[in-house]
Amino acid sequence: MTAIDVLCVGETMAVVTPAKAEPLREAEECLLGFGGAESNVAAHLAEFGYRAGWASRLGEDPFGDRIAEGLAARGVDVSRIIRDPASSTGVYFKDPDLGHGARTLYYRAGSAASRMAPEDSRDWFLEQTGWIHTSGINPALSSSCSKLTEHLLNKAQSAGYKVSFDVNYRPALWTVETAGPRLLELASMATVVLVGLDEAQTLWGCSTAEDVSALLPAPRHLVIKDSATEAVEFIREPGKDELVFRVPAHRVDVVEPVGAGDAFAAGYLAGLLRGDEPVERLALGHSFAAWTLGTRADFRPGHGTKPRIYQPQQTPAAATKA
Repeated sequence: MTAIDVLCVGETMAVVTPAKAEPLREAEECLLGFGGAESNVAAHLAEFGYRAGWASRLGEDPFGDRIAEGLAARGVDVSRIIRDPASSTGVYFKDPDLGHGARTLYYRAGSAASRMAPEDSRDWFLEQTGWIHTSGINPALSSSCSKLTEHLLNKAQSAGYKVSFDVNYRPALWTVETAGPRLLELASMATVVLVGLDEAQTLWGCSTAEDVSALLPAPRHLVIKDSATEAVEFIREPGKDELVFRVPAHRVDVVEPVGAGDAFAAGYLAGLLRGDEPVERLALGHSFAAWTLGTRADFRPGHGTKPRIYQPQQTPAAATKA
């Protein structure tokens, strides 16, 4: 088992989407791909040059084969995948956004990934990675997945790795009443937390990035994504004033927003891991997201292999102390 820089943990599913820009109910031809928040991040990081791995469960079925082989082809280490003969790989269908909003139809109940549990991590050689990335989708999948997420966060300090946690609230998976307190609890345990301001409004009633910061004082890095407006990072160090950095989002033509949040997370983490300044890593997150907004796919290859950096329309805000 080789050492890796970042291990991403979460469910990836087969994706079925119309071959043409038409509703699912009218489509006669569809494309088969795959997608998942954490594996998207792994693929972006691998393309950027990091040794990125993905850990999860897949069914012993053609969908699982396609995902494992596809991620390996993108440069992701898939040696920590567990193949589950008792459960199938999850599937979801994308109904394209044709002016009335896109829909995602999930068929993931009882999937192999939903059977992930703390004991699975024994085979992941966590001591061979410096960073774990996961999201709030995992604890929504099942009780055992929720326990696994908490286990990874609890184990981080003793095992020597750090954890980034993207809140990624999915209302189709659980209610606000259940998700709100649980996601707040898990986020409070992470080194880095990424959350959309819209998610924070829904889950915790926050109206501003400062509201989120007050609610989550523990994470070393807290990043709030305010959609097409800006991204804000709060940095906390013991005995020092909290630092706040703001970078406006890029103005781009949006083909489809799915996957852009994962791309932002990957760009931000890529910058953080290589030691970029806060404004630079936020800008890199925006750049990755802007690149992905130009496709209907969850992952758009090409950004990490070329010096393609989108420049914002306005000058990034200077760092300010809170």
